[in-house]
Amino acid sequence: MNITIVGASSGTGAELAREALVRGHAVTAISRSGNVPEGVTAVTGDATDPAVARRAIDGADAVFVTVGGSKGAQNPRTAVTRSVIAGMQEPGVRRLLVQTSLGAGGSARQLPWPQSVLAPRILAGPLADHDAQEDLVRASGLDWTIVRPAGLTNGTATGAWRALRSTDPGRVKGRISRADVAGYLLHCLDYPATVGAEIGLSKD
Repeated sequence: MNITIVGASSGTGAELAREALVRGHAVTAISRSGNVPEGVTAVTGDATDPAVARRAIDGADAVFVTVGGSKGAQNPRTAVTRSVIAGMQEPGVRRLLVQTSLGAGGSARQLPWPQSVLAPRILAGPLADHDAQEDLVRASGLDWTIVRPAGLTNGTATGAWRALRSTDPGRVKGRISRADVAGYLLHCLDYPATVGAEIGLSKD
């Protein structure tokens, strides 16, 4: 597939880009600096600019949003996601996969105690951004999937994870590697049943 990643310069997005290339996908990424993994086509610019987003999304089969916070910016994830959705709607690109965080959308109940209690308090600012980001995704009319990982680590990929939909009972664990989040996002790309799902994710 032709995929576009917003947030591929580092973290989960960089892991996603590298793994997507290994699986034979063509990868385009938006980057202010142009600093993306080798083999990725970089569109240099600010992802909050709909014209930049539109240029990177043109011809994509699917779009991934894996952006983190931005120092000094207010609600950066929401601003980027708004731009990306606009950039997808014009050319009719349908498939959108967005990484947010456990705790968003009332999902803290899926975390183990005491994280389920502490996360909404400690991460109130980022979670408010994620909540607004998720609202945009749900209202987009696109074929979306929201993936909410637990605490992120730099561990290696295991290919094993615990994934709970928002309607499922039970709890996940407290951690997961960025490499495994990347693997799960690509897994969702292959399974249309994940469209419209909000999924809490941790190591197995």
